[in-house]
Amino acid sequence: MLSEGPDRLPLPAALTPCQQFAVEMIETGPRGALIGPFVPLLRSPELMTRLQLVGEYLRFNSGLAAHLTELVVLLVARRWDQDFEWGHHVPLARAAGLGEQTIDAVRDRADVITSGPADVGAVWRLVGELCESHAVTDATFEAAVEAIGDVGVVEVVATAGYYTTLAMTMNVARTPVPDGYECLP
Repeated sequence: MLSEGPDRLPLPAALTPCQQFAVEMIETGPRGALIGPFVPLLRSPELMTRLQLVGEYLRFNSGLAAHLTELVVLLVARRWDQDFEWGHHVPLARAAGLGEQTIDAVRDRADVITSGPADVGAVWRLVGELCESHAVTDATFEAAVEAIGDVGVVEVVATAGYYTTLAMTMNVARTPVPDGYECLP
C-alpha cells in the first residue's frame, strides 16, 4: 500500500506564532485538541484554521442529522482507505445511531444499502454517485431532496468534500493511526 511508512508531516518541533494561534483555535473549540489531519495541515496555519472552521460547522453546527454526517464521513474514509478518519468516526457513527449493518456495509464496500432508513439510503446513493460519476441523476437528487431537503443536499456535498480533503491530506502525510482505533480491512 502506498500509504505505509513513517509519518511524513509530524508535529513540528517548534511552532511559529501563526501555528501556535492555529493550535489554540482548535484546542479552545469543540475538538479540544490538535489531532489527525490538523497536524499536517498545521504547515499552513491559515489554511488549517479556515478548513477546521468549515469542519467545525459541518460536524457540530449544521442542520444535517448526526447519523447522516457520520455516514458521509465513513463513506469518504472507506473510499480513500483512510484508517484515522475511519477509526475516529466509527464510534461517533455508532453514538449517533447509525446502524451496525450500515457501518459494516460501508466497511465491506457495498454499492448501497437495500434496507434501512430512507434518509440513509438517499445520502449513500447521493455520495456514491457523486464520487463515482462526478454527478448525480435526477432520481438520486430528487430522492435526496425528499429525504433531507435541499439544504441537506448541499451540506452532504460539502461534508463529503471537506472529509475528502482531510483524507487526502492524511494519506499523503501518512498520518499515524492511534492505538485502539478500529481500522479498515
